[in-house]
Amino acid sequence: QVQLVESGGGLVQAGGSLRLSCAASGRIFSINHMAWYRQAPGKQRELVARITQTTGTNYADSVKGRFTISRDNAKNAVYLQMNSLKPEDTAVYYCNADIQTTAWGNRVMYWGQGTQVTVSS
Repeated sequence: QVQLVESGGGLVQAGGSLRLSCAASGRIFSINHMAWYRQAPGKQRELVARITQTTGTNYADSVKGRFTISRDNAKNAVYLQMNSLKPEDTAVYYCNADIQTTAWGNRVMYWGQGTQVTVSS
C-alpha cells in the first residue's frame, strides 16, 4: 500500500510564510509527477503547483512568484514553500502523486489526507 502524509499547515498572518511537506511511503517503484492542490470552502479543488520527475514545474497564476514547489526523490517527498500568504490562500492543501508500485504495474494517482492552511488578515 502507498500512503502520502502531509505536514506543515497551520494559522499564519497575511504576508507570512509556511512550508508544507509530503512524504510517500509503502511499495513504490517510481514516482512521476508530484503536485499540491487546494480546496477552499464552497469551491472546487484546484491545482496549485506540479513538479515532474525531472523537476519541471508549473504553477497556478494566483501563486506564481509567491509559492515554490520542490521535491527530494531520495526521500519520496515534495514540498511547497509558501511566501507572502494572502487570506485567499486559505484552504485545505492536498498532496498528490503519480506512482508506479512495480516495474510492470500501472501508474496510479494517490492523495494525502489534506492539511489546513489558514491565513488571517
